[in-house]
Amino acid sequence: MTEAVKKQRVVIAGGGTAGWMTAGAMCKVLEKVCDVTLVESDAIGTVGVGEATIPTLVTYNRLLGIDEAQLMSALRATFKLGIAFENWTDVGHRYIHSFGITGKDHWTAGFQHFWHRGRELGIAGEFGDYCLELIAAEQERFKHLPDLGLNYAYHLDATAYAGFLREIAERHGVVRREGKIREVRRTEEGDIASLVLEDGSEIAGDLFVDCTGFRALLIDGALGVGYEDWSHWLPCDRAIAVQTASVRPPRPYTRSIAHEAGWRWQIPLQHRTGNGTVYCSRYMSDDEARGKLLGDIEGECLSEPRQIRFRTGTRRAHWHRNCIAIGLSSGFIEPLESTSIHMIQRSVMRLMQMFPREGVHQPDIDEFNRQTAYEIEHIRDFIILHYHLTNRTDTPFWRHCRTMEIPDSLRHRMALFQQAGRVFRANDELFAENSWTQVMLGQGLMPQSHHPVADVMTEAEVTRFLSYITDNVNKTVAGLPMHKDYLDSYCPATNSER
Repeated sequence: MTEAVKKQRVVIAGGGTAGWMTAGAMCKVLEKVCDVTLVESDAIGTVGVGEATIPTLVTYNRLLGIDEAQLMSALRATFKLGIAFENWTDVGHRYIHSFGITGKDHWTAGFQHFWHRGRELGIAGEFGDYCLELIAAEQERFKHLPDLGLNYAYHLDATAYAGFLREIAERHGVVRREGKIREVRRTEEGDIASLVLEDGSEIAGDLFVDCTGFRALLIDGALGVGYEDWSHWLPCDRAIAVQTASVRPPRPYTRSIAHEAGWRWQIPLQHRTGNGTVYCSRYMSDDEARGKLLGDIEGECLSEPRQIRFRTGTRRAHWHRNCIAIGLSSGFIEPLESTSIHMIQRSVMRLMQMFPREGVHQPDIDEFNRQTAYEIEHIRDFIILHYHLTNRTDTPFWRHCRTMEIPDSLRHRMALFQQAGRVFRANDELFAENSWTQVMLGQGLMPQSHHPVADVMTEAEVTRFLSYITDNVNKTVAGLPMHKDYLDSYCPATNSER
């Protein structure tokens, strides 16, 4: 007779996107082996300004059995095929980092090598001409194309998404406790034993998940896990967000527009547009940033501008004793490539894979921390790349970014690409070869040479190869409906706000 597994008592401190994504996954996957309690206070707001996501969230929603059309209608979401970077390489320059696969790779070398040969021969167009998602984004077209593997993500209201997940979690047994945390009690051994709320009630648990945002009440406030500061590589430390009424049909991509001391975002939902500016307070004052944002936005303001202060970096440990930090409590890399929700998702999935059967074991903790650190450092390098690899020298901020020291890992990637166009993906990193290639080319780094396999093809063969790809891309895009028309038929916005 099989011995019954004792249910683990899981306590999630904090709601928001991180808390309810964690609760939603746990109740769906581990409903029979854990009891989940989530503590949050309506009196404490969430950051909740990030409205752009990346394709991994599509997979996460499918794992939870969420109906996509229903979700998008409720959240008034739109589709996202990539990010347009404006003024990053130079003022007036623009390129798109798309979610797609560009061209066709050979097992020995990526498409960029054959494209580079075509450029040398004078027969290749822009690198983005060979990517279905990029051309569809430029023409503002979209449709699900399962057979072709069209890669997409969402623009959505993160706060409404958390509310959507809350409904799922509570239906599957997650207990929500309203209240502020007054005290974190620990055992004699040093683990967290319980949370005491302001009303005096106490919530005991076996495993605690810290989703308290920048405050990090458990992982840092109670357990004292330190923070590794990355502001010397990522100097922006403040953001201001505001919502405006839509003035045009929603584009199927995010706009990232660099300015004198940072950048601003434009994220279209079905009923409004999310706007914000990210800036470095050493080079731009709060008043200057607010004035510039309000001067640049389009449409009537629907909310008061909201300022957020942050410090880029990471916790020295993401799992310590019986506490796991997920979301902003574990660290923060600015929202340039929309990775915040992805990092929540990855931590949740990693916790699901390493969920303890009984008690907490150090090898699990060590492996969780090793994998998380590797992943976040890879994302960190990708974000630094956008700032450092630039031709801009027009302001002190950009001169600093252009000349600052960068991690050895990033310097190696850039040297490898510059020498021969080589990009390698290791250990299931988030950003694949094509993402690195698109951004390095977009930021102006052209390889000096290419893989010799590209020289095997004759000029006529290269011409036919490149033309075949662009012909297929253009033919497919021409058959897609406009993004707005597809939204209206697939997931029309509901009238009520969540």
